[in-house]
Amino acid sequence: MPSIRWAAAAAGVLLCASASVSAAWPERPITIIVPAAPGGTTDMASRIIADKLAARLGQSVVVENRAGAAGIIGTQQLVRAAPDGYTLIMGNIGPNAINYSMYADLPYKPADFAPITLVISVPNVLVVNAQSPARSAGQLIDMLRKDAGKDSFDSSGTGQSPHLSAELFKQRAAVQATHVPYKGAGPAVAALLAGQFTFMIDNLPSSMPHIQAGKLRALAVTSAERVPQLPGVPTMREAGIDDMVVTAWFGLMAPAGTPAAVIDRLAGAAREVLALPEVRQRFGAMGGQAGGNSPAEFAAFIDAERARWQATVQAAGLAPR
Repeated sequence: MPSIRWAAAAAGVLLCASASVSAAWPERPITIIVPAAPGGTTDMASRIIADKLAARLGQSVVVENRAGAAGIIGTQQLVRAAPDGYTLIMGNIGPNAINYSMYADLPYKPADFAPITLVISVPNVLVVNAQSPARSAGQLIDMLRKDAGKDSFDSSGTGQSPHLSAELFKQRAAVQATHVPYKGAGPAVAALLAGQFTFMIDNLPSSMPHIQAGKLRALAVTSAERVPQLPGVPTMREAGIDDMVVTAWFGLMAPAGTPAAVIDRLAGAAREVLALPEVRQRFGAMGGQAGGNSPAEFAAFIDAERARWQATVQAAGLAPR
């Protein structure tokens, strides 16, 4: 009986300590890791919400870029961090869904993460340099078939949704092109602007300013419907490429073991920020849609995405590395 009372008392002490830590949180700045270079959707979305999250949490929120290895470097930093709510990551479709099928030996697993909320979802866009003779997806396909195997495309990284979207495009259109990965959308888009590649499929937000400036030409979007900001750009289906609906997503995650009270507070603050008209307007101008689901809903969504992309990778014939 004494041992039972001692165990109950110990449990009570631990619960009180946990509640105290959660109540005091946050007591110092919070870092959001961006597992990509500046200039891409992961980076843009993080910076749009950081200051507004800081205002609601009462502590500064710092965005830290850790690019490389298809998001693996930044993601590995997150899972090594203390589960105290002070280190978060803007997880996304690449490292948190596609990579499990693309890489045979990842330094992390799904159980290493505590999902918080979906932040933004966006379509991808097929783009070429404005100097390209291709003025439609059909013309681009004709070019690729004429010079079979001589063309190339770049992406924000191996295993990211732009890479997989381009592989699907090649498969659906029966064309060939060599893939060159970069450490994020920013440098990849810069290379396309410099005329170094034939085409790229990119997350829409990072290409949108260059499309609007007339430096890139959008040939098709991967959404089921046309994007209001680019009404003249057809969907892949309208461009003659079936079964090419792809939505890229980005969301906040913490290390597994982060106290539930901290996760709930982060999710609540993020939902408030994502409901702001200013944030929704900025996301909309990027061609994106704001999220704001619950931690449980986001976790279920990620599980479903991981399974869906496993089937996609297998169908594209991309063997694990």
